[in-house]
Amino acid sequence: METLRQIRAKNSYFLLLSLLWITLLSSSISATSPLSQSDQGTEQHATSPTQDKSQVHEVHCSRERSRAAWKVVEEYLMPFVEKEKYELPRQCRLHPSNDLFRDQEEHKIHLDVNEWRCGYCRKSFRAEKFLDQHFDNRHSNLLDVGHSKCLADVCGALHCDLVMEIKSKKTKCNPAAAARNRHLCEGLADKCFPANQSPSSTRLHELFLRQFCDAHTCSGGGKPFSRGGKKHINRFYLAASVLTLMLLPLFYLIVYLYQREIKRGTQELKRIAKVGRKAKPS
Repeated sequence: METLRQIRAKNSYFLLLSLLWITLLSSSISATSPLSQSDQGTEQHATSPTQDKSQVHEVHCSRERSRAAWKVVEEYLMPFVEKEKYELPRQCRLHPSNDLFRDQEEHKIHLDVNEWRCGYCRKSFRAEKFLDQHFDNRHSNLLDVGHSKCLADVCGALHCDLVMEIKSKKTKCNPAAAARNRHLCEGLADKCFPANQSPSSTRLHELFLRQFCDAHTCSGGGKPFSRGGKKHINRFYLAASVLTLMLLPLFYLIVYLYQREIKRGTQELKRIAKVGRKAKPS
Protein backbone atom coordinates (compact mmCIF):
# COMPACT_ATOMS: atom_id res chain seq x y z
CA MET A 1 0.00 0.00 0.00
CA GLU A 2 2.90 2.37 0.81
CA THR A 3 4.35 1.75 -2.64
CA LEU A 4 1.05 2.72 -4.32
CA ARG A 5 0.92 5.96 -2.33
CA GLN A 6 4.45 6.81 -3.36
CA ILE A 7 3.65 6.17 -7.01
CA ARG A 8 0.57 8.40 -6.80
CA ALA A 9 2.57 11.15 -5.13
CA LYS A 10 5.26 10.98 -7.80
CA ASN A 11 2.63 11.10 -10.57
CA SER A 12 1.01 14.16 -8.97
CA TYR A 13 4.39 15.84 -8.64
CA PHE A 14 5.30 15.22 -12.31
CA LEU A 15 1.85 16.36 -13.43
CA LEU A 16 2.23 19.61 -11.49
CA LEU A 17 5.68 20.22 -13.00
CA SER A 18 4.33 19.53 -16.49
CA LEU A 19 1.48 22.01 -16.06
CA LEU A 20 3.89 24.64 -14.72
CA TRP A 21 6.27 24.11 -17.64
CA ILE A 22 3.45 24.39 -20.19
CA THR A 23 2.22 27.61 -18.55
CA LEU A 24 5.69 29.17 -18.64
CA LEU A 25 6.19 28.11 -22.27
CA SER A 26 2.84 29.63 -23.31
CA SER A 27 3.69 32.88 -21.57
CA SER A 28 7.05 33.00 -23.30
CA ILE A 29 5.51 32.43 -26.75
CA SER A 30 2.86 35.10 -26.14
CA ALA A 31 5.51 37.59 -25.07
CA THR A 32 7.71 36.99 -28.12
CA SER A 33 4.94 36.81 -30.75
CA PRO A 34 4.53 40.00 -32.84
CA LEU A 35 1.34 41.86 -32.03
CA SER A 36 1.68 44.59 -34.61
CA GLN A 37 0.26 44.19 -38.10
CA SER A 38 3.02 46.10 -39.86
CA ASP A 39 4.39 42.99 -41.56
CA GLN A 40 0.98 42.43 -43.10
CA GLY A 41 0.89 45.90 -44.56
CA THR A 42 -1.56 47.53 -42.13
CA GLU A 43 0.94 49.50 -40.10
CA GLN A 44 -0.49 51.95 -37.58
CA HIS A 45 1.93 53.62 -35.19
CA ALA A 46 0.76 55.57 -32.20
CA THR A 47 2.76 58.65 -31.43
CA SER A 48 4.62 58.30 -28.17
CA PRO A 49 4.19 61.11 -25.63
CA THR A 50 7.95 61.35 -25.39
CA GLN A 51 8.43 61.57 -29.15
CA ASP A 52 10.28 64.66 -30.29
CA LYS A 53 7.63 66.99 -31.67
CA SER A 54 10.17 68.64 -33.95
CA GLN A 55 10.25 65.45 -36.04
CA VAL A 56 6.51 65.59 -36.81
CA HIS A 57 5.83 67.53 -40.00
CA GLU A 58 2.33 68.75 -40.67
CA VAL A 59 1.77 68.53 -44.43
CA HIS A 60 -1.18 70.25 -46.09
CA CYS A 61 -0.83 68.62 -49.48
CA SER A 62 -2.77 65.75 -51.05
CA ARG A 63 -0.45 62.87 -51.88
CA GLU A 64 -3.09 61.28 -54.12
CA ARG A 65 -3.71 64.40 -56.21
CA SER A 66 0.04 65.13 -56.39
CA ARG A 67 0.53 61.61 -57.75
CA ALA A 68 -2.25 62.20 -60.31
CA ALA A 69 -0.65 65.47 -61.41
CA TRP A 70 2.73 63.80 -61.87
CA LYS A 71 1.06 61.01 -63.85
CA VAL A 72 -0.44 63.61 -66.22
CA VAL A 73 2.95 65.31 -66.61
CA GLU A 74 4.70 62.00 -67.24
CA GLU A 75 2.08 60.68 -69.66
CA TYR A 76 1.01 63.75 -71.63
CA LEU A 77 3.87 66.25 -71.41
CA MET A 78 7.26 64.62 -70.87
CA PRO A 79 7.25 62.59 -74.14
CA PHE A 80 7.17 65.90 -76.07
CA VAL A 81 9.70 67.55 -73.74
CA GLU A 82 12.10 64.64 -74.19
CA LYS A 83 11.58 64.67 -77.94
CA GLU A 84 12.60 68.35 -78.04
CA LYS A 85 15.52 67.60 -75.66
CA TYR A 86 14.28 70.45 -73.51
CA GLU A 87 15.11 70.83 -69.82
CA LEU A 88 12.42 72.20 -67.53
CA PRO A 89 13.65 75.24 -65.56
CA ARG A 90 13.64 74.89 -61.78
CA GLN A 91 11.17 77.76 -61.40
CA CYS A 92 8.67 75.69 -63.38
CA ARG A 93 6.17 74.17 -60.94
CA LEU A 94 6.22 70.95 -62.96
CA HIS A 95 9.92 70.40 -62.31
CA PRO A 96 10.49 67.21 -60.23
CA SER A 97 12.23 69.19 -57.48
CA ASN A 98 8.98 71.10 -56.88
CA ASP A 99 7.02 67.94 -56.08
CA LEU A 100 6.87 67.49 -52.31
CA PHE A 101 6.41 63.71 -52.54
CA ARG A 102 8.71 63.01 -55.49
CA ASP A 103 11.55 61.47 -53.46
CA GLN A 104 9.17 59.18 -51.56
CA GLU A 105 7.39 58.16 -54.76
CA GLU A 106 10.73 57.22 -56.29
CA HIS A 107 11.45 55.05 -53.24
CA LYS A 108 8.43 52.85 -53.91
CA ILE A 109 9.32 49.40 -55.19
CA HIS A 110 6.42 47.57 -56.85
CA LEU A 111 7.42 43.91 -56.81
CA ASP A 112 4.08 42.24 -57.57
CA VAL A 113 0.35 42.94 -57.72
CA ASN A 114 0.00 42.67 -53.93
CA GLU A 115 3.56 43.47 -52.87
CA TRP A 116 5.05 46.92 -52.40
CA ARG A 117 8.34 47.67 -50.65
CA CYS A 118 9.72 50.77 -48.98
CA GLY A 119 13.00 51.81 -50.59
CA TYR A 120 14.19 53.42 -47.34
CA CYS A 121 13.81 50.55 -44.84
CA ARG A 122 12.87 47.60 -47.15
CA LYS A 123 9.61 46.88 -45.28
CA SER A 124 6.95 45.15 -47.44
CA PHE A 125 3.23 45.94 -47.76
CA ARG A 126 0.18 44.44 -49.46
CA ALA A 127 -1.01 47.62 -51.16
CA GLU A 128 0.26 51.07 -52.12
CA LYS A 129 -2.05 52.83 -49.65
CA PHE A 130 -0.40 50.99 -46.76
CA LEU A 131 3.01 52.07 -48.04
CA ASP A 132 1.72 55.66 -48.17
CA GLN A 133 0.65 55.35 -44.52
CA HIS A 134 4.10 53.99 -43.69
CA PHE A 135 5.74 57.01 -45.34
CA ASP A 136 3.50 59.34 -43.33
CA ASN A 137 4.24 57.51 -40.07
CA ARG A 138 7.93 56.67 -40.41
CA HIS A 139 9.54 58.83 -43.10
CA SER A 140 7.72 62.15 -42.99
CA ASN A 141 10.95 63.74 -41.75
CA LEU A 142 12.41 63.17 -45.24
CA LEU A 143 9.91 65.53 -46.87
CA ASP A 144 11.48 68.81 -47.99
CA VAL A 145 8.64 70.92 -46.61
CA GLY A 146 10.67 74.13 -46.73
CA HIS A 147 11.62 74.18 -50.43
CA SER A 148 9.32 71.79 -52.31
CA LYS A 149 5.83 72.81 -53.39
CA CYS A 150 2.56 70.95 -53.55
CA LEU A 151 2.06 69.59 -57.07
CA ALA A 152 -1.61 68.98 -56.24
CA ASP A 153 -2.14 72.75 -56.41
CA VAL A 154 -1.90 72.64 -60.23
CA CYS A 155 -4.30 69.72 -60.59
CA GLY A 156 -7.03 72.01 -61.87
CA ALA A 157 -4.86 73.15 -64.78
CA LEU A 158 -3.74 69.60 -65.63
CA HIS A 159 -7.17 67.92 -65.59
CA CYS A 160 -6.20 65.51 -62.80
CA ASP A 161 -9.84 64.55 -62.24
CA LEU A 162 -9.89 62.81 -65.62
CA VAL A 163 -6.87 60.71 -64.66
CA MET A 164 -8.33 59.92 -61.23
CA GLU A 165 -11.70 59.08 -62.88
CA ILE A 166 -13.70 60.94 -60.24
CA LYS A 167 -15.34 63.53 -62.50
CA SER A 168 -18.67 62.67 -64.05
CA LYS A 169 -19.19 63.56 -67.71
CA LYS A 170 -22.58 65.06 -66.80
CA THR A 171 -21.12 67.58 -64.34
CA LYS A 172 -22.27 71.10 -65.14
CA CYS A 173 -19.43 73.38 -66.21
CA ASN A 174 -18.57 76.22 -63.86
CA PRO A 175 -17.42 79.27 -65.91
CA ALA A 176 -15.57 80.83 -62.96
CA ALA A 177 -13.67 77.59 -62.25
CA ALA A 178 -12.89 77.13 -65.95
CA ALA A 179 -11.50 80.68 -66.19
CA ARG A 180 -9.42 80.20 -63.03
CA ASN A 181 -7.95 76.91 -64.27
CA ARG A 182 -7.23 78.41 -67.69
CA HIS A 183 -5.37 81.31 -66.10
CA LEU A 184 -3.35 78.86 -63.98
CA CYS A 185 -2.67 76.73 -67.05
CA GLU A 186 -1.43 79.66 -69.13
CA GLY A 187 0.79 80.72 -66.23
CA LEU A 188 2.40 77.27 -66.24
CA ALA A 189 3.00 77.55 -69.99
CA ASP A 190 4.70 80.93 -69.57
CA LYS A 191 6.89 79.78 -66.65
CA CYS A 192 7.86 76.37 -67.99
CA PHE A 193 8.16 77.22 -71.68
CA PRO A 194 8.93 80.93 -72.23
CA ALA A 195 7.59 81.71 -75.70
CA ASN A 196 10.63 83.51 -77.13
CA GLN A 197 13.44 81.74 -75.30
CA SER A 198 14.27 79.19 -78.00
CA PRO A 199 12.58 77.40 -80.92
CA SER A 200 11.98 74.27 -78.83
CA SER A 201 10.57 76.34 -75.94
CA THR A 202 8.22 78.15 -78.34
CA ARG A 203 6.99 74.88 -79.80
CA LEU A 204 6.40 73.39 -76.36
CA HIS A 205 4.63 76.56 -75.21
CA GLU A 206 2.17 76.22 -78.08
CA LEU A 207 1.75 72.50 -77.46
CA PHE A 208 1.06 73.05 -73.76
CA LEU A 209 -1.70 75.53 -74.57
CA ARG A 210 -3.32 73.10 -77.01
CA GLN A 211 -2.75 70.03 -74.82
CA PHE A 212 -4.06 71.42 -71.51
CA CYS A 213 -5.35 75.00 -71.63
CA ASP A 214 -7.78 75.00 -74.56
CA ALA A 215 -10.08 72.54 -72.77
CA HIS A 216 -10.70 74.98 -69.90
CA THR A 217 -13.87 76.48 -71.32
CA CYS A 218 -17.61 75.97 -71.02
CA SER A 219 -18.23 76.61 -74.71
CA GLY A 220 -17.26 73.12 -75.82
CA GLY A 221 -13.79 73.91 -77.08
CA GLY A 222 -10.84 71.55 -77.28
CA LYS A 223 -10.53 68.29 -75.41
CA PRO A 224 -7.86 67.60 -72.78
CA PHE A 225 -4.72 65.80 -74.00
CA SER A 226 -5.72 66.41 -77.64
CA ARG A 227 -2.11 65.92 -78.81
CA GLY A 228 -1.92 62.42 -77.35
CA GLY A 229 0.67 61.08 -74.96
CA LYS A 230 3.03 58.25 -74.15
CA LYS A 231 2.44 55.18 -76.27
CA HIS A 232 1.82 52.02 -74.28
CA ILE A 233 2.57 48.56 -75.56
CA ASN A 234 -0.50 46.32 -75.59
CA ARG A 235 0.40 43.42 -73.31
CA PHE A 236 -1.99 41.04 -75.04
CA TYR A 237 -0.51 41.91 -78.42
CA LEU A 238 3.01 41.47 -77.06
CA ALA A 239 2.16 38.07 -75.51
CA ALA A 240 0.46 36.94 -78.73
CA SER A 241 3.50 38.00 -80.77
CA VAL A 242 5.92 36.13 -78.52
CA LEU A 243 3.72 33.03 -78.56
CA THR A 244 3.50 33.17 -82.35
CA LEU A 245 7.27 33.43 -82.69
CA MET A 246 7.66 30.43 -80.39
CA LEU A 247 5.09 28.27 -82.19
CA LEU A 248 6.07 29.20 -85.74
CA PRO A 249 9.21 26.99 -85.85
CA LEU A 250 7.20 24.12 -84.39
CA PHE A 251 4.55 24.56 -87.09
CA TYR A 252 7.15 24.48 -89.87
CA LEU A 253 8.75 21.41 -88.30
CA ILE A 254 5.42 19.57 -88.29
CA VAL A 255 4.78 20.56 -91.94
CA TYR A 256 8.28 19.38 -92.90
CA LEU A 257 7.88 16.02 -91.14
CA TYR A 258 4.44 15.53 -92.67
CA GLN A 259 5.70 16.24 -96.20
CA ARG A 260 8.68 13.96 -95.64
CA GLU A 261 6.41 11.11 -94.54
CA ILE A 262 4.13 11.67 -97.55
CA LYS A 263 7.14 11.58 -99.89
CA ARG A 264 8.53 8.47 -98.19
CA GLY A 265 5.14 6.74 -98.42
CA THR A 266 4.85 7.58 -102.11
CA GLN A 267 8.31 6.18 -102.81
CA GLU A 268 7.46 3.02 -100.89
CA LEU A 269 4.26 2.52 -102.90
CA LYS A 270 6.21 2.96 -106.15
CA ARG A 271 8.79 0.41 -105.00
CA ILE A 272 6.11 -2.13 -104.08
CA ALA A 273 4.39 -1.60 -107.42
CA LYS A 274 7.69 -2.07 -109.27
CA VAL A 275 8.44 -5.26 -107.35
CA GLY A 276 4.96 -6.52 -108.14
CA ARG A 277 5.39 -5.97 -111.83
CA LYS A 278 8.69 -7.83 -111.83
CA ALA A 279 7.23 -10.76 -109.94
CA LYS A 280 4.24 -11.07 -112.35
CA PRO A 281 4.74 -14.05 -114.75
CA SER A 282 5.14 -13.18 -118.42
